[in-house]
Amino acid sequence: MGEIKKIEVVDVPRAEGVNVILGQSHFIKTVEDIYEALATSVPSIRFGIAFCESSGKRLIRYDGNDEELVSLAIEAARRVGAGHFFAIYIRNAWPINVIDSLRKVSEVVTFYAASANPMQVVVAETDLGRGVLGVVDGGTPLGVEGDEDKKERHTLLRKFGYKR
Repeated sequence: MGEIKKIEVVDVPRAEGVNVILGQSHFIKTVEDIYEALATSVPSIRFGIAFCESSGKRLIRYDGNDEELVSLAIEAARRVGAGHFFAIYIRNAWPINVIDSLRKVSEVVTFYAASANPMQVVVAETDLGRGVLGVVDGGTPLGVEGDEDKKERHTLLRKFGYKR
């Protein structure tokens, strides 16, 4: 029976004005299909994708249309190093603009997080390899919203055009 050799907390690389989507997929075709989903979701989107191949050559496969974001995605994949893990870095779009398209990519199994917050990935290592246990996304709550906080939230969503 296998056992956990090590549990590690991995910091996800960040850049100003960039959102990160972390998830798991199941096939080498992932990178090309995610590329197409992103490129057709938002015309001005800039992105980088990296995917940890879990068998065969076990390479970090990558693509994108922005060198900086591709480099960040590769670095995130390298740090996490878990089978079938993927990292997507996006600029000029929000996760809410692309998540639905990404959900339709047949290889995508799950999303761990989609955020511009500081993130850490909790990774377990066994004899077989590495796997993601979960993601820590941003800070813990400091309280419960009051009436003014609710008004602020409602105003912000309408300002961005997400609500009428």
